[in-house]
Amino acid sequence: MDHKILNLREHSELLGRAAEWFHAKWGVPLETYRESMEQCVKGEGPVPQWYVAMDGGTIVGGLGVIENDFHDHKDLAPNVCAVYVEEACRCQGIAGALLNHVSEDMAGLGVGTLYLLTDHTSFYERYGWEFLCMAQGDGEDEPSRMYVRRWRSA
Repeated sequence: MDHKILNLREHSELLGRAAEWFHAKWGVPLETYRESMEQCVKGEGPVPQWYVAMDGGTIVGGLGVIENDFHDHKDLAPNVCAVYVEEACRCQGIAGALLNHVSEDMAGLGVGTLYLLTDHTSFYERYGWEFLCMAQGDGEDEPSRMYVRRWRSA
């Protein structure tokens, strides 16, 4: 399969489909995704940004970059969020390609550090992320792991 990663700001025609896809995966209100993606398409700053991995005309993965991914460390921003790859498409390098793409793209936009909140314990290290601290997610009973990825911005 040949997967292509697209920046939503350059493919506004995918906004509605992408918002519905992320909403179906994470249960965050559809309008929340739409508003964030509309800001992305307007291009008023480096954040928010949204990315989708496409297999032909089908979204098979995606992620976003927002100021805060609903946690108590408001100073750790911006955050990679909503990382998801369809189950049937996992173990094909799509998540890694998305993570590398977002890092390169954000560096090009002048952002030299990204944060990510997750319950995974070893996945993100494979792609250059480092464990930073524990963070309390809004409405969560247990804290989650906060990762950081730093590089020189362009």
